[in-house]
Amino acid sequence: MMSHKSEPPSPTPPFVPSNVIPIKEESCKGTDLCKKTSTPKRVPMARRNCGVRGSKIQLLTNHFKVDMHRADCFCHYSVALFYEDGRPVDMKGFGRRVLEEVEETYDELKGKNFAYDGDKSLFTYGSLKANKLEFTVVLDDLSSNRNVGRGSLNESDQKRLSGQYLSKTFKVKISFASIIRIQAIADALSGSESEQSQEPLRVLDIILKQNAAKQNCLLVRQSFFHPIQSDFAHLGDGLLACRGFHSGFRTTQGGLSLNMDVSTTVIVEPGPVLDFLIRNQRVNYPRQIDWIKAQKTLKNLRIRANKTEFKITGLSDKSCKQQTFLLKQKTGSSKAHSIETTVYDYFVNHKHIQLYHSADFPCINVGKPKRPSYFPIELCYLISLQRYTKALSNLQRALLVEKSTQKPQEQMKVVSEALRNCKYDANQMLQSCGISINREFTLVEGRALSVPVLSAGDGQRIFPKNGRWNFNDMKVAAPMQIDYWAAVNFSAPCNMHILVQNLINCAKVKGILFNPPMGVFEESPLLIQEPAHVRVQKMLESLLMELQKLQFLLCILPEKNSEIYGPWKKKILVELGVATQCMVPTRVNDQYLTNVLLKINAKLGGLNSVLEVERSHAIPLVSWVPTLILGMDVSHGSSGRSDIPSVAAVTDFPPCKALFSQRVSDTEDQGIIRELLVEFNCTSGLMPEQIIIFRDGVSESQFDQVLNTELGQIIEKNHHTKFFQANGASDNVPAGTVVDSEVCHPRNNDFYLCAHDGMLGTTRPTHYHVLYDEIGFSTDDLQEEPEEHYSHISRLFLSVWYFKFDRLGLTQKYLVAPIRYAHLAAAQMAKVIGADGIADTSSSHSGDITSVGDPPVPELPRMDSAVARFHVLLLRILFNLACLK
Repeated sequence: MMSHKSEPPSPTPPFVPSNVIPIKEESCKGTDLCKKTSTPKRVPMARRNCGVRGSKIQLLTNHFKVDMHRADCFCHYSVALFYEDGRPVDMKGFGRRVLEEVEETYDELKGKNFAYDGDKSLFTYGSLKANKLEFTVVLDDLSSNRNVGRGSLNESDQKRLSGQYLSKTFKVKISFASIIRIQAIADALSGSESEQSQEPLRVLDIILKQNAAKQNCLLVRQSFFHPIQSDFAHLGDGLLACRGFHSGFRTTQGGLSLNMDVSTTVIVEPGPVLDFLIRNQRVNYPRQIDWIKAQKTLKNLRIRANKTEFKITGLSDKSCKQQTFLLKQKTGSSKAHSIETTVYDYFVNHKHIQLYHSADFPCINVGKPKRPSYFPIELCYLISLQRYTKALSNLQRALLVEKSTQKPQEQMKVVSEALRNCKYDANQMLQSCGISINREFTLVEGRALSVPVLSAGDGQRIFPKNGRWNFNDMKVAAPMQIDYWAAVNFSAPCNMHILVQNLINCAKVKGILFNPPMGVFEESPLLIQEPAHVRVQKMLESLLMELQKLQFLLCILPEKNSEIYGPWKKKILVELGVATQCMVPTRVNDQYLTNVLLKINAKLGGLNSVLEVERSHAIPLVSWVPTLILGMDVSHGSSGRSDIPSVAAVTDFPPCKALFSQRVSDTEDQGIIRELLVEFNCTSGLMPEQIIIFRDGVSESQFDQVLNTELGQIIEKNHHTKFFQANGASDNVPAGTVVDSEVCHPRNNDFYLCAHDGMLGTTRPTHYHVLYDEIGFSTDDLQEEPEEHYSHISRLFLSVWYFKFDRLGLTQKYLVAPIRYAHLAAAQMAKVIGADGIADTSSSHSGDITSVGDPPVPELPRMDSAVARFHVLLLRILFNLACLK
């Protein structure tokens, strides 16, 4: 809540510079500026009302109410840092150190409350003494006593600041940029949100970030990680799971709130570099280390050597006792001259440092390619809180999930402790704004929606419980008959004949007729060490005679995320046009085989289950006219891989077809929506009168782009809101819980939905934003629409959820069916693209791929028409008939 109490007047805002002349509205008539703004812009639709269906329940949420007693302004200043000779400095890395020195040295900032983003922006409550200020500061030993949240120096700055005792003089220029009205927050809370509403919220979030930086936290956007041993958990191979928290201000129906949540990321274990490599590569002795692999692992990590911090740029080509460099020497009054010496000799004989383990190993390079700077490896120590952004192994992923999951009551305790340890009530910048934060979880009212009923084969009805249901003793609604198929095994340790027979027996229970396979093909042990595409090609050559007849190929892989997967999918789906299913036979039981069979039946055109409301033509509005339901998602390339393009996927629903898109230019794509409209018309003879779009991967800052470029979308996005039972129960909130008040947007039409009670840890609800609706759904119908789609995943028997490993770490997500299919399609196509050899995966290459300009984007492969559909034409006709009734 914002209130206006009698407070001492704050410092007056600065004068607007005399050379700044406001533009009058009438002065821009006929200009390009007016032309650009002449078209009315769409804005997110307002909430019509709150829903009423379902039984009411009391919940607690991890939002903490914020009182704000003043509504003056922040002053925004730009910060620039220069060397003595006028060259600009990249401040990311030590900007905070410089500003701290300015604050301690000069009266202009001494005792002045400000928030600094660590880069180019500084914010104050009230103005400074002048619109332009210049300071000169000297920093000694710049790299020591580093705040772990500040990043690292770039290569050019390391070169300039090289030396044992780093001492540099800097010039700091602070210039007034703009005024940010805090009243804009009150405007947003009253429903009058504008582009200016986000600015004061951004300043408040920067205050939280600066507060964490002063506590020596690792900063990852609005997530903060403390260097506390109790927050670390071993993942193996020299990696640690690090628990932290997300903290950010949000405008809600109940007023301004602070949203705090638990976050997890992965860091490298600090300590000697040599010890880390031994653990990382699972070897017993340093001489067993693969140095080509080590170079890739160590690149860009930060070390401390010779009391100074550096960023690793690579390894030396030769061993420490063989790697030479020119050492400048001066004897008496003679001129300095250079002698060639080895790194080993320099440290042992000139620095008098005894080396025990470095002589025969490469040196750590902290310089540039043309001007290297070497340290013996045993003198180098990895510093704490360094994020690990490379791919995790399957075991590490499993351990990360295990270490990250918390039951609701445990998570509430952790969040409460994090809020208390942040000491926001003692933050002087927040105090100057009149901000106080309540430490109690916010009480909200939710509603538990009724669970949709499913229909299976032979008239069987499925009643999901807590968002899950058991398909083991059920028959599928529309089974397929599989007459011609084969199985291949890429050296997975299993008895193929027993596995195949168990699959056939399980299929019979489900009503799916699986004839015996035309062949079972085992990979030759001699091929295990060959590249993946070679192994795939050899396998296909062994069953070449059968390929012309096959409906389906079962592929047995030795492990998840196998390198075989991408080349196999590309060869089979794109080039040969045969449906395929991959599986890893680690835990083969009835439930696992049932899950595999559901996928196979759907891929070949069968139907596993349907919603009863779909068969009775009772879906509100959707069942009345021809309706096209789309799901959209994007699969981005790996971190640091500019050669892997982002792939956008759109699937219609029920999932008859998946299409992929790559942007050709800023104004042109490959007709992804047009093609789906043509497909709809070809299968039904009609054009859709309504289109419902579920869109994933969009942040709130992109709503304007979605509305005015992609038109109407329904958004499911990442967030940090959780709900807990208010009665203190240890269980998650009931499946089907929906919340559309108190912690939702003050104006826009959004709601939270928990499809099930969570299999692990605390349920993360899906946050939906209804941006545009010309169809006219009621609030209740909109909220039940995704709830029904959760139960319509043809390949699973629970409301779909998955764990996402992103740059921040671990995120648990729950997806509505159209988005889940789009997510799977985009991810699978990304793996197919990776199989083309675009990505560098060989161990003979060191470092990241670098090139001038953007790399060429390869054309996406098209699947063979025989496998482009997940369901038969009959399914599409049935669905369209349901829409017409």
